[in-house]
Amino acid sequence: MAKPAPALPKTAETLWDRDAALNTARMLLEIQAINFRPEQPYIFTSGWASPVYIDCRRIIYYPRVRSRICELAVEKIHRHIGYETIEVVAGGETAGIPFAAWIADRMAAPMAYVRKKAKGFGRNALIEGDVPEGRRTLLVEDLTTDGQSKIRFAQSLRDAGAIVNHAFVVFFYGVFPGAFETLARMGVSLHHLCTWWDVLEACADQPYFEEAALKEVRRFLEDPVAWSAAHGGIASAEEAAARRLAAEE
Repeated sequence: MAKPAPALPKTAETLWDRDAALNTARMLLEIQAINFRPEQPYIFTSGWASPVYIDCRRIIYYPRVRSRICELAVEKIHRHIGYETIEVVAGGETAGIPFAAWIADRMAAPMAYVRKKAKGFGRNALIEGDVPEGRRTLLVEDLTTDGQSKIRFAQSLRDAGAIVNHAFVVFFYGVFPGAFETLARMGVSLHHLCTWWDVLEACADQPYFEEAALKEVRRFLEDPVAWSAAHGGIASAEEAAARRLAAEE
């Protein structure tokens, strides 16, 4: 049986994208946001098993890194979406909130954030700041694995009357099936700075990890579904969707 294709190409769209991706990867490695653990895989909420894990929350602690990453993020947004296309920036609770705030500030745009569920008292609001009704809204989070949380946030914004055609993340796993396709069915384009392929390329410059770990991570990236199934995780995008649905009930 042929191996499934990666969720996106191993190379970025333009030379600028490539440079931005590798710069982001190097910064994430420098602040130790990247974790390789092939011998004891991570099991995500979705059920996927993975030898790699990234903690984008570490970015908030490093002012020079976060400033540069947000600078690259805004340039990426301007290049791929447009300078005047976005009217509001909305962060997803909770990790997306600081990135949305920094990006909105650089874009001189209003900022809101979307809760995972209404807080249950007061105004019982799902969207905080103000509801961007009728306004072109960019959904921002720190990362995505298979795109499922972006779907919920985007739908919440749309239910409130916002126009949501684009989502941005600093880091996209770029391996699990269906992320781009699922969002595309909603009419949402996913934009990102960096993927695991970029991290592997950046690791070639400096010995951040042992060669054995790098080889195992490459095996995972080339066939993540089979790797997950062989290491105690789920074996299909359908299983991931079913697990998320059960968790929300």
